[in-house]
Amino acid sequence: MRAIVIEEHGGPEVLRLKETTDPTPGPGEALVDVESRGVNFIDIYQRSGAYDVPLPYVPGMEAAGVVAAVGEGVTDLSVGQRVGWAMAPGGYADRAVVSARLLVPLPDDVSADQAAALFLQGLTAHYLTHSVHPVAKGDTVLVHAAAGGTGLLITQLAKERGARVIGTVSTQEKERVARAAGVDEVIRYTESPVAESVRDLTGGEGVAAVYDGVGRDTFDASLASLRPRGVLALFGQASGAVEPVDPQRLNSAGSVYLTRPSLAYFVADREELLGRCRDLFSLVGSGRLDVRVGGRYPLADAGRAHADLAARRTTGKLLLT
Repeated sequence: MRAIVIEEHGGPEVLRLKETTDPTPGPGEALVDVESRGVNFIDIYQRSGAYDVPLPYVPGMEAAGVVAAVGEGVTDLSVGQRVGWAMAPGGYADRAVVSARLLVPLPDDVSADQAAALFLQGLTAHYLTHSVHPVAKGDTVLVHAAAGGTGLLITQLAKERGARVIGTVSTQEKERVARAAGVDEVIRYTESPVAESVRDLTGGEGVAAVYDGVGRDTFDASLASLRPRGVLALFGQASGAVEPVDPQRLNSAGSVYLTRPSLAYFVADREELLGRCRDLFSLVGSGRLDVRVGGRYPLADAGRAHADLAARRTTGKLLLT
């Protein structure tokens, strides 16, 4: 089979397509014929060495396809069943072995591309808006990179729960995409200071929550945008890691909360994983959640997909198909 194999940390050039041996599922695992793969910042962090992953390895933490074989002890999956997953490596390949506990059956009205575009970012958007800061009707929230894959999903889920959404974007085209997803107020961070703009838009109060997957470049503005006892959910670091923070800053900002959540801790229980997926699938099936695919690349062009994502040249989700 074909697979992208990373043998050294580095830039997009280390993503090399190779012929490898087909894997075999062990106990509690399933072999999946992969049809579509999501491209995510976690793939970039691992490729660059920012996240420690033993070499060599096949990247790709999110994908969808069809079960080709099951290992010993797997009773709730069958050959030919359509499935998707997040938070397990190996997706950048024709076939992948995945723990059966992480595989979620797909309903008929959710395509492989939709699933590969939805799992990691959709589950992230769900736990952020339903668990980290459960959005309440009337809340105003700030979403950074609102035209990105995760930002678009956070926006839609926050709107479903009755929020007013302020989104940051860099260009006119990204503003158009963000507004189409439901963003009420747009801040072009290339033209206006974010925190001051948020204060103007909220009558000086600030927002109930900031959903920040950017990190270093946005952290100070995120903290300064919160209302008293607001929540800063720092769920990513696309621009780099945030410097150490003096806890006194949280006090002076209004007794605000800072959390650094990650998806694994919000789907650690299979019932929680399945419950979040049911919510997302229902919204997609009813047309209330639009999963925007911003670009499709052949598997061999994984390096180009990484470069485009890192340079923020895209909107929505990028897929390897």
